[in-house]
Amino acid sequence: MTELEGARPEPRQGPRQGPRLGPRPLPLHLMAAALTWTGSRAALPLLSSGSLPWRPELREAGAALRASLENHDPEAFRAAVARQSNARLSALADGILRYRRHPYRRDLAEPPVLWRAGTTRLLDYGAAGARDAMPVLVVPSLINRGTILDLTADRSLLRWLAGRGLRPFLVDWDRPGPEERGFTLTDYIAGRLEAALDAVRAETGAETGVRPAVIGYCMGGLLALALALRRQDHVSGLALLATPWDFHAGAGAGAGAGAGAGAGGALAAALPGLAALMEARGELPVDIIQGLFASLDPQLVPRKFVAFARLDPASPKAAAFVALEDWLNDGVALSAPVARECLGGWYGDNTPARGAWRVAGQRVDPRRLARPSLCMIPARDRIVPPASARALADALPGTETLVPRLGHIGMVVSAGAESQVWRPLADWLAARAQDAGS
Repeated sequence: MTELEGARPEPRQGPRQGPRLGPRPLPLHLMAAALTWTGSRAALPLLSSGSLPWRPELREAGAALRASLENHDPEAFRAAVARQSNARLSALADGILRYRRHPYRRDLAEPPVLWRAGTTRLLDYGAAGARDAMPVLVVPSLINRGTILDLTADRSLLRWLAGRGLRPFLVDWDRPGPEERGFTLTDYIAGRLEAALDAVRAETGAETGVRPAVIGYCMGGLLALALALRRQDHVSGLALLATPWDFHAGAGAGAGAGAGAGAGGALAAALPGLAALMEARGELPVDIIQGLFASLDPQLVPRKFVAFARLDPASPKAAAFVALEDWLNDGVALSAPVARECLGGWYGDNTPARGAWRVAGQRVDPRRLARPSLCMIPARDRIVPPASARALADALPGTETLVPRLGHIGMVVSAGAESQVWRPLADWLAARAQDAGS
């Protein structure tokens, strides 16, 4: 682990330093759990009569359950269901309180800020390294903060890469300010990202011919792709981590970006109802974004916090859970124009895969990329289905594709991330540095 010269002693201030508000939006998660678990009691008469409308895949299991209850006292069974429902609600409340009261707080010192414009900053994670280290511009999603790539001292992809002789620069988008509330994706890509790339080139010696590599994670991969296509002469390669492309692929595979036609359609369908709110505020608030994605798997948060309630609060596993939840609950709003492009264009109309997504009037066509590229497609991704990301790998000429046996978030912070993602990524980046020197 490298020490960063000039790093500030205080961590970045923000929601992580004050009272925890998560899991956000709390009323939605509590309501989903309560309706599901207490609804089990209401369904008992239908189960007893055989008229409960089971989903096709559960019909056989439902019939077996009903048969197994024929010799049991109905009143005793109802009482057992009520006890279990109450126990789960109690465990959920306990898990949430334990999370909110946990002593863990992010204490990583921030790297120096190389450049800023509006609410966007460029953080230099390799400032303490050699001046001739290979520069890497890292582009995270606009929705979640890039600190997932710098989560804890022992789970920081960026600090690990810096310790391997690379010089990562992280784009920190932050939430839209007065200027950014009018931004489109073109403003972020052709404006902020290109300016950030120029700042990296100026800092690392553009006159020597050194060209930065670009890494994009999740939604940030789409932004990174558009940047690389616009500035091919100034980048040495493009690495895409869990980046969606065909937003209608993998229907029913999961939730989140590229969750398939069903999920994409549901998110796009919510857009008209949000129009007045976005018009008034100039942005799509983070709790609305969280709520939209939570609606695709309403029981995910209850499952997580019930399990967390069973952990030893002093255990490393509990601290890791809290660190990750702090990141998840520290999301940022989307500018209203970007929300319309993403929900209506990407999710609803599948503009990237249809060849209809444009930045500054130019079609974003991965087939035009003439630089080396790497696509990492996590096999267990429930946020970006592998079929969605593979569509992009198939469109990129001669790309190298790796399929780590990890999930969307696990690919950057899990115990298996270093061996399956970090090391192969560092090796690929090192090859780009050798190409530049040859």
